[in-house]
Amino acid sequence: MDSSLKVSDGDNPSQQQQQQPPANTSCTSSPSQTSMSPPSKPTTTSQTQSPVTPQAHQQPQQPAQATTSPSATAAMGPARPPVPAPALPPQLAHNAGKSVDEILADLNKSPLFMTELDDEQNTGLEALEALSYEGTMLENATDFKGSGNEAFREKRWPDAADYYGRGIGILVTQEKRRAASLPPHENDPQGDDPVEIAAQRTLLETLYVNRAACHLERRNYRSCYLDCHAALRLNPRNLKAWYRSARALLAVGKIGEADDACAGGLAVDPENNPLRAVAREIIARAEADAAKTAADERARLEMTARDVVLRQALQARHITVRRSARPPDMGDAKMELVAADATSTTGTTGSADGLYLTFPAVLLYPVHYESDFIKAFSEKESLMQHFGYVFPLPWDREGEYSASGVECFMETTVSGGLVRVGKKVALLKVLSMDNVEVVDGVVKIYVVPKAKAEGWVKEFKAAKAKEREREGSAFETSF
Repeated sequence: MDSSLKVSDGDNPSQQQQQQPPANTSCTSSPSQTSMSPPSKPTTTSQTQSPVTPQAHQQPQQPAQATTSPSATAAMGPARPPVPAPALPPQLAHNAGKSVDEILADLNKSPLFMTELDDEQNTGLEALEALSYEGTMLENATDFKGSGNEAFREKRWPDAADYYGRGIGILVTQEKRRAASLPPHENDPQGDDPVEIAAQRTLLETLYVNRAACHLERRNYRSCYLDCHAALRLNPRNLKAWYRSARALLAVGKIGEADDACAGGLAVDPENNPLRAVAREIIARAEADAAKTAADERARLEMTARDVVLRQALQARHITVRRSARPPDMGDAKMELVAADATSTTGTTGSADGLYLTFPAVLLYPVHYESDFIKAFSEKESLMQHFGYVFPLPWDREGEYSASGVECFMETTVSGGLVRVGKKVALLKVLSMDNVEVVDGVVKIYVVPKAKAEGWVKEFKAAKAKEREREGSAFETSF
């Protein structure tokens, strides 16, 4: 807990409660409890009821037991009228006829006795709150600081920040008033006294630093930095402002500015342990960022070099590549130039320079709307080498797909064109053809059962022709 976060002593609520007259709960007692009922006249055959008191809300009297002694009745004389209950004081007259629960409910609406706030407008509560603003500006701001400190100790950061903000608002208003050469408020005749001004600015500095602590706890780093900056304008030697400013800047990755803030605090107190700890964190963070930047730069240069070599390899092999407007996300699968692997399961060997191209490839089964994905299809490999582990297909219940029972095709650069791909021909031979291109670095191969190949080719070309017609009509209407 920061040393500036000390609770200020405020007014004692018990003193305010002493000004309210105590509630008289005796008003709920029935008149029958405050006066004696006269004895009933004796009879020889039954019990008699006592006369009913004409007072309002009078409870019925309990029946008296009959006596057998006529002499006792004669000695007591005739029945006396009941004694009325004492009248309530004028200030409690409105409680006449109310039950205990009703009186307690009324008391709970009083600001001095209420145990919880309700949603209804309470003019008494507003008047009580207004009393806290009747002191001097310094006193009011000090009261808000005390409320903020109490909320801060209870870790109610939003409430604490709000209280500090109210105190800041009062004192900032005074700064603006003095800047405009306006007279002080009638409740603050000493507002322009040099001692009063110095005390206000000292308190304003503390309020800024305390609110910055709330913002730091809530991770409102920009607000924390702004409050620290405002405090440092009032006192450039405020170590808490330097410390919290450095913390906030470090949290958002502004290493250079955090280092400047830390250096500013250490210039005031070189032995300040919290600032020295932040300085060590800044140094470690700066070193980590520098290492990451260097690694990223090396990776960028390596990627650039690989791209240059890859383009040269594609040109040397006469392979045409094109990038579409919306390339698919292939993850880590990509077209690349790799070294020959003597342990390759397909028996692939590299070129003369020990390198060969690999491509992500998609085997499309358009008749059944299915597909397979091959992450690295070498330029030296043929379809037959991959069919060995692709077939049989788990969904091929009719057994239509086998290495010898399918035909394979690739699209050409001519719209609607197809080229037949030999199953034992190396991929490089197909990709080197003038009318074949690799789009978005992915090789697409259509695999169709032989019995359905001719029909599918006709359907494919017809669909492409309709697509061209739609594109042509759309182009004409655009003019």
